Amino acid sequence: MAGIGKTTLAKKLFQDPLIVSRYSRLVFVTIGPKYRLADILVDILTQLNNRDIDEVILLMKGAELLVELKRMVFKSLRFLRYLIVLDDVWEIDLCSVLLELFPDDKNGSRVLVTTRMKKVADCAKPLNICKIPFLDKKESWDLLRENVFGEEEPCSYGLEKAGKKIAKNCEGLPLTIITVANILSKVDKTIEYWNEVADDKRNSVYKDAYEQMSKVLYPSYDYLDQHLKACFLYIGAFPQNYLLNMPQLTNLWSAEGFFNSESMHYSEPPTMNYIYDSYEYLYDLYAKNVITYDNETFGFHLHSSFWYLCNKEAARTKLFYALNCHGDTLPEEGIESQRRLCIRNNVLLAIKDVHNSIASDSKVRSLLCTGYFHKYPVPLFLEHLRLLRVLDALSIRFYEFPMEVLKLVQLRYLALLCNGNLPSSISKLWNLQYLIVVRHPRIVKSVGNLLYLPIEIWNMNELKYLHTGGRDLPHPCCEGSLLPNLLKLSGVGTQSCAKSVLEKIPNLKALSIHIELAPDATEPLTCFDHISHLHQLQELGCYIMNPTLKTEVVTPLVPLSDFPSSLTTLILKGLGYPWEEMRKISSLPNLTDLVLQCYAFRGPKWEVRDNEFQKLSHLDIEDIDLEKWTFQNCHCLHVIEGLRIIHCYKLKEIPLTFGKSLVCIQVVECNPMAVKCAIKLKEEWDDKYGGRKRLLELDVRSSL
Repeated sequence: MAGIGKTTLAKKLFQDPLIVSRYSRLVFVTIGPKYRLADILVDILTQLNNRDIDEVILLMKGAELLVELKRMVFKSLRFLRYLIVLDDVWEIDLCSVLLELFPDDKNGSRVLVTTRMKKVADCAKPLNICKIPFLDKKESWDLLRENVFGEEEPCSYGLEKAGKKIAKNCEGLPLTIITVANILSKVDKTIEYWNEVADDKRNSVYKDAYEQMSKVLYPSYDYLDQHLKACFLYIGAFPQNYLLNMPQLTNLWSAEGFFNSESMHYSEPPTMNYIYDSYEYLYDLYAKNVITYDNETFGFHLHSSFWYLCNKEAARTKLFYALNCHGDTLPEEGIESQRRLCIRNNVLLAIKDVHNSIASDSKVRSLLCTGYFHKYPVPLFLEHLRLLRVLDALSIRFYEFPMEVLKLVQLRYLALLCNGNLPSSISKLWNLQYLIVVRHPRIVKSVGNLLYLPIEIWNMNELKYLHTGGRDLPHPCCEGSLLPNLLKLSGVGTQSCAKSVLEKIPNLKALSIHIELAPDATEPLTCFDHISHLHQLQELGCYIMNPTLKTEVVTPLVPLSDFPSSLTTLILKGLGYPWEEMRKISSLPNLTDLVLQCYAFRGPKWEVRDNEFQKLSHLDIEDIDLEKWTFQNCHCLHVIEGLRIIHCYKLKEIPLTFGKSLVCIQVVECNPMAVKCAIKLKEEWDDKYGGRKRLLELDVRSSL
C-alpha cells in the first residue's frame, strides 16, 4: 500500500555501510507510474559512470537507441557484483524487461524491487517477496513520539496516554503517523487538545493529514483501470473502517451497472467459476493495494486515508453524495441533481426538511442507508423517487414490509431488514434482480413455524440473487413457474430443497441452506436429496444454526452421484457427520474450497487418502473436535495452497507432508501441540521447497 514505508526501507538498506561494502556497483532508480524506458536506462548508466551515454543519445533515436542502451546496461554490469534498487515499479512488462537486462553471474548480485502492485511483485520471482506489514500499536506510538518530540524533548504521561490513542487512529500506516505527527508538532502540546484529537477520528488533524497525503495516495487511484475506479470510489459510501460485505458490495456494483458488458475487462480471461468471477473486481482492487485484508476479521476493508480520498473524489465526480448531518441537505451544499444519495445518519430520515430536500431531487437513482444500525423504523418517503433503481436499507429496522416500495417499478436492487411477510404484490417489481430480506437478529423464528415467500415470487423472472431471511420458496403452483435467471439463493430452509422447487431454478450457481433444529429433533435431514437437479451448482453451503450432536439427527451424506460434479465450493456447519463420510465428497472432481465449521464432521481421527481431493486448493477447519489428522502418504492434498485451522482445541497432530503448492497456513487459538506441528511443518517445507523461490507463510495466533 502507498505510504507503508517501501521506499524508506529500500533507502535504509541501500545506505547501510555493511551492505554497501559488499557491492562494487550501486544503482537506485525511482520509476513511478509514468515513465520512459530510455530515461530509466540512461539513469542506470549514469549511476554506473558510463561515459558513452551522451554520444549514443546524440547519434541514435527511437528503437535503435533503446537496443543500444539495453546492450550498454548489460555490458556495464557483466561480471560485477551489483545492488540495484528499482523503486516504485507499476507495470509487469517494465519489471520483466529490466530484470532481463541484469546479468546473473552467480556472484551475489541483488535486485530489489518496490511496488504497490501484487502482480509486479509476483513477476519478480524467484526473488523473495517481502510484504511490509502495518505497524502495531507500540511501533505506531514510537514513530509518532519520535516525530513529535525527537530524542530530547520529554513527553508527559497525559500526552503519552492520548498520543497512543492518536497513533492507533492512524491505523498502522507510517505515512499517516508521520503526517499527523508533523501537524501536532506545530501546535501547542496540551493534554486537552491531544485528547480531542484522540477521541474523534473525524478531527481536522486527520483530515488535514489525509489531504496532505493525497499527493502520494492519488496515483494508486488514478492508475486503476477505468472500470475499477467507480467500484473503488463506491466503497467510500460505507462507514469509515467498515468491514466490507463481499456479496453486498458486488451485488450493488452489478445493480449500479458497473459490471455491464462495456466495462467488463478482466485482467485475465473470465473463468467458469461464478463465485470467483463475482468477486473479480474486489480481488483486483486488493491486488493493486487500494483495499486491505484483515487477518483478524478475515475480511476486506478500506484504510481511512483511502476512505477520505474516495469521498473527496466521489464528491468531485458526483458518483455519490453523502448526508452526514442536517446541514448536508441544504441546497447550497449540492444535494440537488445528485444520482446517488448515501445516508450516513439514519435519523435524518425522520426529519421533514430532509424529506423535502430528497424529494426535490427527482434524479436520484440510488438510495443507500449506510449509517449505523437504527433499531426504530423511520419513514422513507419514496413517493417522489419513482426512478429509484437501488434501495439498500439494511441498517434500518422495519416492523412490516414498507408498502410504498412497491411503487418503485424501476428497482433493480432491494435490501431491507423486515420481520413481516412479503406482500404478494412484490411481483409488481418486475425489474428486480436482487432481493435481500433479512430478519432482525433478536427476532427468532419459532422452530416448526415455517415461513414462505408469496407464490408470486415465481413471476419475478429477472431475479438473479435472492436472500430470503429464513423464508422458504413456496412449491410452484403451475407448469410455467420458473426463475431462469436466479444464480444465488440463500437463507432458505429444507423446504426449499424439494425436487419441485429446485427443478424450477435450473441455472442456480450458489445455494445456502440455513436450518434451525427443534430441541427434540429426531427427523433425519433431507436437504441434499435433490441437489442433483442443480446441474450448474458451484457453491453449496449448509448451516445448522443451533447444532446438536445427537447421532439420530444426522443422516449419511447422499450418494456421491447425487452431488453435482460442477461443485467447486462446499461449506458445512453443525452437521456432525463421522469422518468416514468424508469419502463421499472427497472425490468431487472440481472441488477447490472446503470449509468445515462447528462439528461439521466429528470424531478423533481423520485420515486423508492419496486419491482424494484432487483439486482442493483451500481448506478451512473451525471448531472441530478432531484430535489426530493424518495423510495416507506424501501425495495427499498435493495442490493445496491455503490452510486455516481455527479454534480446534483438541487437535494434537497435523500432517507434515504438504506439497510445494502450499502458500500459507493460519493457526488461530488451537492446541499448543498443533501449533508445534505447524511450526515444524514450516521448517521442513522451507528446507525442502524454499531455497530462492519463496518461504511458506505461517500465521499463528494464540492467547495461551
